[in-house]
Amino acid sequence: MTSAGVRSVLSVPARFSGPEGTANGGWIAGELAGEVDCDGTVEVTLRRPVPLGTELTLGQVANSVTLSHDGVVLAEAIPVTEDLTPPPFVPFNEAALAEEGFAGLRGEHPVPGCFVCGLRAPGDGLRIFPGPVARTDLVAAGWRVPVMLGDDGAVPRALVWAALDCPSGWAHQGPEGPGLLGRITARTYRQVYPNGTYSVVGRSEGRDGRKLFGTSAVYEMDGTLVATARATWILPR
Repeated sequence: MTSAGVRSVLSVPARFSGPEGTANGGWIAGELAGEVDCDGTVEVTLRRPVPLGTELTLGQVANSVTLSHDGVVLAEAIPVTEDLTPPPFVPFNEAALAEEGFAGLRGEHPVPGCFVCGLRAPGDGLRIFPGPVARTDLVAAGWRVPVMLGDDGAVPRALVWAALDCPSGWAHQGPEGPGLLGRITARTYRQVYPNGTYSVVGRSEGRDGRKLFGTSAVYEMDGTLVATARATWILPR
Protein backbone atom coordinates (compact mmCIF):
# COMPACT_ATOMS: atom_id res chain seq x y z
CA MET A 1 0.00 0.00 0.00
CA THR A 2 1.12 3.52 -0.62
CA SER A 3 1.00 6.22 2.01
CA ALA A 4 -2.16 7.54 0.34
CA GLY A 5 -3.87 4.20 0.96
CA VAL A 6 -4.30 3.29 -2.72
CA ARG A 7 -2.54 0.17 -3.89
CA SER A 8 -3.82 -0.50 -7.39
CA VAL A 9 -6.87 -0.88 -9.57
CA LEU A 10 -8.88 -4.01 -10.25
CA SER A 11 -11.18 -4.88 -13.13
CA VAL A 12 -13.29 -8.04 -12.91
CA PRO A 13 -13.21 -10.11 -16.11
CA ALA A 14 -16.65 -10.99 -17.49
CA ARG A 15 -15.93 -14.68 -16.92
CA PHE A 16 -16.21 -14.27 -13.13
CA SER A 17 -19.85 -13.24 -13.19
CA GLY A 18 -22.61 -13.69 -10.65
CA PRO A 19 -25.97 -11.99 -11.21
CA GLU A 20 -26.10 -10.48 -14.69
CA GLY A 21 -23.53 -7.70 -15.17
CA THR A 22 -21.94 -8.11 -11.74
CA ALA A 23 -19.10 -10.09 -10.19
CA ASN A 24 -19.53 -13.39 -8.40
CA GLY A 25 -19.50 -12.54 -4.70
CA GLY A 26 -17.20 -15.34 -3.61
CA TRP A 27 -14.66 -14.62 -6.33
CA ILE A 28 -14.42 -10.89 -5.60
CA ALA A 29 -14.32 -11.62 -1.85
CA GLY A 30 -11.40 -13.98 -2.42
CA GLU A 31 -9.59 -11.37 -4.47
CA LEU A 32 -9.93 -8.85 -1.65
CA ALA A 33 -8.95 -11.42 0.96
CA GLY A 34 -5.72 -11.93 -0.94
CA GLU A 35 -4.88 -8.26 -0.42
CA VAL A 36 -5.26 -8.45 3.37
CA ASP A 37 -2.05 -8.93 5.32
CA CYS A 38 -3.32 -12.04 7.11
CA ASP A 39 -2.77 -15.78 6.88
CA GLY A 40 -5.86 -16.55 8.96
CA THR A 41 -9.56 -15.79 8.74
CA VAL A 42 -10.81 -12.86 6.65
CA GLU A 43 -14.29 -11.32 6.62
CA VAL A 44 -15.54 -9.63 3.46
CA THR A 45 -18.66 -7.47 3.39
CA LEU A 46 -20.22 -6.78 -0.02
CA ARG A 47 -21.98 -3.45 0.27
CA ARG A 48 -23.01 -2.98 -3.37
CA PRO A 49 -22.91 -5.07 -6.55
CA VAL A 50 -19.45 -5.08 -8.13
CA PRO A 51 -19.60 -4.31 -11.88
CA LEU A 52 -17.74 -6.32 -14.48
CA GLY A 53 -15.10 -4.86 -16.80
CA THR A 54 -14.88 -1.61 -14.84
CA GLU A 55 -11.78 -0.02 -13.32
CA LEU A 56 -12.17 -0.23 -9.56
CA THR A 57 -9.89 1.14 -6.86
CA LEU A 58 -8.24 -1.01 -4.21
CA GLY A 59 -7.37 0.94 -1.10
CA GLN A 60 -6.46 0.50 2.54
CA VAL A 61 -8.08 1.95 5.64
CA ALA A 62 -6.29 0.87 8.85
CA ASN A 63 -6.09 -2.92 8.63
CA SER A 64 -8.91 -3.27 6.09
CA VAL A 65 -8.84 -3.36 2.29
CA THR A 66 -11.58 -1.60 0.36
CA LEU A 67 -12.87 -1.83 -3.20
CA SER A 68 -14.39 1.38 -4.53
CA HIS A 69 -15.85 2.90 -7.67
CA ASP A 70 -16.09 6.67 -8.10
CA GLY A 71 -15.47 7.11 -4.38
CA VAL A 72 -18.23 4.72 -3.30
CA VAL A 73 -17.12 1.67 -1.30
CA LEU A 74 -18.41 -1.54 -2.87
CA ALA A 75 -16.74 -4.07 -0.57
CA GLU A 76 -14.45 -4.25 2.45
CA ALA A 77 -12.19 -7.03 3.75
CA ILE A 78 -10.79 -7.24 7.28
CA PRO A 79 -8.84 -9.88 9.22
CA VAL A 80 -10.79 -11.41 12.10
CA THR A 81 -9.82 -13.62 15.02
CA GLU A 82 -12.53 -16.22 15.22
CA ASP A 83 -12.91 -19.93 14.64
CA LEU A 84 -15.17 -21.22 11.88
CA THR A 85 -17.05 -24.49 12.27
CA PRO A 86 -17.35 -26.27 8.92
CA PRO A 87 -20.27 -28.49 7.92
CA PRO A 88 -19.30 -32.17 8.13
CA PHE A 89 -17.47 -34.05 5.40
CA VAL A 90 -19.44 -35.77 2.65
CA PRO A 91 -17.49 -38.37 0.63
CA PHE A 92 -16.98 -37.44 -3.00
CA ASN A 93 -19.23 -40.18 -4.40
CA GLU A 94 -22.13 -39.09 -2.18
CA ALA A 95 -21.49 -35.44 -3.00
CA ALA A 96 -21.52 -36.16 -6.73
CA LEU A 97 -24.74 -38.16 -6.38
CA ALA A 98 -26.38 -35.25 -4.53
CA GLU A 99 -25.92 -33.06 -7.62
CA GLU A 100 -28.91 -34.83 -9.21
CA GLY A 101 -31.14 -32.94 -6.77
CA PHE A 102 -29.65 -29.49 -7.46
CA ALA A 103 -32.59 -27.07 -7.59
CA GLY A 104 -30.98 -25.12 -10.44
CA LEU A 105 -31.23 -28.18 -12.69
CA ARG A 106 -34.85 -28.99 -11.80
CA GLY A 107 -36.35 -25.67 -12.78
CA GLU A 108 -35.43 -22.19 -13.93
CA HIS A 109 -32.00 -21.26 -12.57
CA PRO A 110 -32.15 -17.71 -11.09
CA VAL A 111 -28.56 -16.97 -12.20
CA PRO A 112 -27.74 -19.36 -15.07
CA GLY A 113 -24.56 -17.47 -15.93
CA CYS A 114 -23.08 -17.67 -12.41
CA PHE A 115 -19.40 -18.60 -12.52
CA VAL A 116 -19.83 -21.05 -9.62
CA CYS A 117 -23.25 -22.70 -9.83
CA GLY A 118 -24.39 -21.59 -13.26
CA LEU A 119 -25.02 -23.77 -16.27
CA ARG A 120 -21.75 -22.84 -17.92
CA ALA A 121 -19.72 -24.97 -20.32
CA PRO A 122 -17.27 -27.42 -18.69
CA GLY A 123 -13.97 -25.63 -18.11
CA ASP A 124 -15.61 -22.20 -18.31
CA GLY A 125 -17.41 -22.11 -14.95
CA LEU A 126 -16.84 -24.17 -11.82
CA ARG A 127 -20.12 -26.10 -12.32
CA ILE A 128 -20.66 -26.72 -8.60
CA PHE A 129 -24.26 -27.96 -8.33
CA PRO A 130 -25.06 -28.54 -4.63
CA GLY A 131 -28.00 -30.82 -4.02
CA PRO A 132 -29.47 -32.35 -0.86
CA VAL A 133 -27.60 -35.23 0.77
CA ALA A 134 -29.98 -38.02 1.77
CA ARG A 135 -30.87 -38.26 5.47
CA THR A 136 -28.92 -35.10 6.39
CA ASP A 137 -29.44 -31.35 6.54
CA LEU A 138 -26.58 -30.83 4.08
CA VAL A 139 -26.18 -30.03 0.42
CA ALA A 140 -23.09 -31.18 -1.44
CA ALA A 141 -21.46 -31.39 -4.85
CA GLY A 142 -18.39 -32.97 -6.34
CA TRP A 143 -15.96 -30.31 -7.58
CA ARG A 144 -13.95 -31.39 -10.58
CA VAL A 145 -11.43 -28.57 -10.76
CA PRO A 146 -10.84 -27.08 -14.22
CA VAL A 147 -7.34 -26.13 -15.32
CA MET A 148 -6.87 -22.64 -13.85
CA LEU A 149 -3.25 -22.38 -12.82
CA GLY A 150 -1.74 -19.87 -10.45
CA ASP A 151 1.92 -18.88 -10.42
CA ASP A 152 2.76 -21.82 -8.14
CA GLY A 153 0.65 -24.37 -10.02
CA ALA A 154 -2.22 -24.17 -7.52
CA VAL A 155 -5.68 -22.74 -8.06
CA PRO A 156 -5.83 -19.03 -7.08
CA ARG A 157 -7.37 -18.20 -3.70
CA ALA A 158 -10.25 -16.34 -5.34
CA LEU A 159 -11.44 -19.57 -7.00
CA VAL A 160 -11.44 -21.42 -3.69
CA TRP A 161 -13.49 -18.64 -2.10
CA ALA A 162 -15.82 -18.81 -5.12
CA ALA A 163 -16.31 -22.55 -4.52
CA LEU A 164 -17.30 -21.76 -0.91
CA ASP A 165 -19.81 -19.16 -2.04
CA CYS A 166 -22.97 -20.61 -3.62
CA PRO A 167 -23.32 -23.86 -1.59
CA SER A 168 -24.14 -21.97 1.61
CA GLY A 169 -26.94 -20.16 -0.23
CA TRP A 170 -28.38 -23.18 -2.00
CA ALA A 171 -28.42 -25.00 1.35
CA HIS A 172 -31.71 -23.22 2.04
CA GLN A 173 -33.33 -24.81 -1.04
CA GLY A 174 -36.01 -22.10 -1.17
CA PRO A 175 -37.94 -21.30 -4.35
CA GLU A 176 -36.23 -17.87 -4.48
CA GLY A 177 -32.79 -19.39 -5.04
CA PRO A 178 -29.84 -18.42 -2.85
CA GLY A 179 -30.36 -14.62 -3.00
CA LEU A 180 -27.37 -12.28 -2.99
CA LEU A 181 -24.21 -12.75 -0.95
CA GLY A 182 -23.91 -10.02 1.67
CA ARG A 183 -20.97 -11.20 3.77
CA ILE A 184 -18.57 -14.12 3.75
CA THR A 185 -15.98 -15.02 6.38
CA ALA A 186 -13.55 -17.69 5.27
CA ARG A 187 -10.24 -19.39 5.88
CA THR A 188 -8.18 -21.61 3.61
CA TYR A 189 -5.94 -24.30 5.08
CA ARG A 190 -4.61 -26.10 2.02
CA GLN A 191 -4.21 -25.42 -1.68
CA VAL A 192 -6.47 -26.71 -4.44
CA TYR A 193 -4.92 -28.11 -7.61
CA PRO A 194 -6.19 -28.26 -11.20
CA ASN A 195 -7.77 -31.52 -12.33
CA GLY A 196 -8.29 -32.51 -8.70
CA THR A 197 -11.58 -33.78 -7.28
CA TYR A 198 -13.00 -32.34 -4.05
CA SER A 199 -16.22 -32.44 -2.05
CA VAL A 200 -18.00 -29.13 -1.48
CA VAL A 201 -20.55 -29.12 1.35
CA GLY A 202 -23.07 -26.51 2.51
CA ARG A 203 -25.48 -26.25 5.41
CA SER A 204 -28.21 -23.83 6.41
CA GLU A 205 -27.58 -22.18 9.77
CA GLY A 206 -30.88 -20.35 10.07
CA ARG A 207 -32.81 -17.37 8.80
CA ASP A 208 -33.79 -13.92 10.04
CA GLY A 209 -36.32 -12.32 7.72
CA ARG A 210 -34.59 -11.79 4.38
CA LYS A 211 -31.21 -12.82 5.81
CA LEU A 212 -30.11 -16.41 5.26
CA PHE A 213 -27.16 -17.81 7.20
CA GLY A 214 -25.07 -20.73 6.03
CA THR A 215 -21.73 -22.48 6.25
CA SER A 216 -19.69 -24.28 3.60
CA ALA A 217 -16.49 -26.24 3.23
CA VAL A 218 -14.18 -27.80 0.65
CA TYR A 219 -12.73 -31.20 1.49
CA GLU A 220 -10.13 -33.43 -0.10
CA MET A 221 -11.13 -36.97 -1.07
CA ASP A 222 -9.91 -38.36 2.26
CA GLY A 223 -11.86 -35.81 4.32
CA THR A 224 -9.01 -33.35 4.93
CA LEU A 225 -10.42 -29.84 5.33
CA VAL A 226 -9.21 -27.48 2.59
CA ALA A 227 -11.27 -24.35 3.31
CA THR A 228 -14.37 -23.28 5.17
CA ALA A 229 -16.68 -20.27 5.29
CA ARG A 230 -19.68 -18.72 7.00
CA ALA A 231 -21.94 -16.53 4.89
CA THR A 232 -24.92 -14.20 5.11
CA TRP A 233 -27.22 -14.07 2.08
CA ILE A 234 -29.89 -11.45 1.39
CA LEU A 235 -33.14 -12.30 -0.39
CA PRO A 236 -34.43 -9.54 -2.70
CA ARG A 237 -37.55 -7.68 -1.66
